[in-house]
Amino acid sequence: MKKLIAFTLCSFTTAAAFAALPPLTPEAQEAATLAKAKAAYGDRVGAFKLCQAQNRVADQYRVSGTPAPAACVAPPPFVAPVAAAAAPAVAK
Repeated sequence: MKKLIAFTLCSFTTAAAFAALPPLTPEAQEAATLAKAKAAYGDRVGAFKLCQAQNRVADQYRVSGTPAPAACVAPPPFVAPVAAAAAPAVAK
């Protein structure tokens, strides 16, 4: 029972702490967007390298006369996401 009460108290305290966080500044938002884009690109590069490794292993065990494994598609070079317009034009 004490563990349940402690868990409930900790979860309410954590929820209150996250609810009190201020919104991200534009610079922090851009940094987060860049980090997210880099992570996604890293995932694509990792998938490409995995595909190459799988094809090398498949080639070692391939019986002559069977089709070769599918070719791997290399990811394009990393391009940083373009920042949104600094300030939208004010209509008068």
